[in-house]
Amino acid sequence: MNKTVRSIASAIVSLALVLSLAVNLSGCALKIQAADLMEGIEARDLGEPAEPQENCSAKTADFAVRLFRESIVPGENTLVSPLSVFAALAMTVNGAKGETKAQMEAVLGMTAEELNEFFRSYAAALSDTEKCKLRLANSIWFTDKNGFSVDRDFLQTNADYYGADAYKAPFNNTTLKDINNWVKDKTDGMIPDILDRIPPNAVMYLVNALAFEAEWEVVYSKNKVGSGKFTREDGTVKNVEFMYSTENKYIEDDLATGFIKYYAGGQYVFAALLPNEGVSVADYIATLDGATLRNLLGSAQRTSVEAALPKFETEFKTELSEVLRSMGMPLAFDADSADFSGLGTADENIYIGRVLHKTFISVGEQGTRAGASTAVEMIFKGMKPETTKQVYLDRPFVYMLIDTTTNVPFFIGTAMDI
Repeated sequence: MNKTVRSIASAIVSLALVLSLAVNLSGCALKIQAADLMEGIEARDLGEPAEPQENCSAKTADFAVRLFRESIVPGENTLVSPLSVFAALAMTVNGAKGETKAQMEAVLGMTAEELNEFFRSYAAALSDTEKCKLRLANSIWFTDKNGFSVDRDFLQTNADYYGADAYKAPFNNTTLKDINNWVKDKTDGMIPDILDRIPPNAVMYLVNALAFEAEWEVVYSKNKVGSGKFTREDGTVKNVEFMYSTENKYIEDDLATGFIKYYAGGQYVFAALLPNEGVSVADYIATLDGATLRNLLGSAQRTSVEAALPKFETEFKTELSEVLRSMGMPLAFDADSADFSGLGTADENIYIGRVLHKTFISVGEQGTRAGASTAVEMIFKGMKPETTKQVYLDRPFVYMLIDTTTNVPFFIGTAMDI
């Protein structure tokens, strides 16, 4: 029973309602151009972590459902990794102070100290087996420009609890490539990049990357795969490939039915919920919260389930600042009022500019591959972003030829007509 509960809990926290994710803090070696600032900062031995506390697991599940619910794009595939977002924001909380910190703690459901301990204990409770390859990594990148000096206690805390490496970088195109290559490496190429650009007023990125690859406990044989009809909510029908199986865990509430399917080893599961006829996915999700979902999965019935699962692959990206504001942490995004003085010493006030999130999943006959990354972008208030200038000579203009030794024009004229 305890094993089943842990499997269900890990499925909830990753919440695509599809997979669970785990931790391998070592990751793969990667050449980084930025200066590694971990010299003299090593994760301290904090002793054996305790078992994840039930009340913390419940709060994390509630955060997962709320984040998922707020991130839904009507009519489109949506996939978020609450674990990835949780990790990136929890690291950030360690640099927040005052009401900014209080709001972030309220959204995540725990104090900074509880977040740190829960993440450490949660990570330690997960395993990495031959048929379930799991990786999670964290890193902190900050500018080498004048005006900001990082707090080493902040780095130490995130090294202790999150295994986070720290890099000092010029925040130019090289840094952009470094961060994106780091994410690509840590997600086994499933998330090729997380950043589209580095704004000139960015001072820090707190980045999480995770990857999951697991084989089904019972893989689908060729005769268990066949074509079928998939009906969209607008009534249109599409031909897709389905994978057919008999499962032994059935879930049901007043508005939906579903099943739980195990990955090899039994610790990780895939859970699916199908709203009843006449109930839209959006309406069903609106009825969920962390407690109801955990109760639903925890009360799964052991009975035979004839299941059909479509083969699918999807990727999703979103910027979560508006979602997180609406969830209750607006101060973190307020240029004037945000308090991130725990990050270090800065000439100007620092606030969160963007929370970038990307996910990928592929579900097939052998198992599931999934990746995610989250980057929290910290911004200087006082520096104005660079703007691209543009001049089109599409109306009358003045022109001249200049002797650069004296800066005197030796021709000057107007062009009124071409």
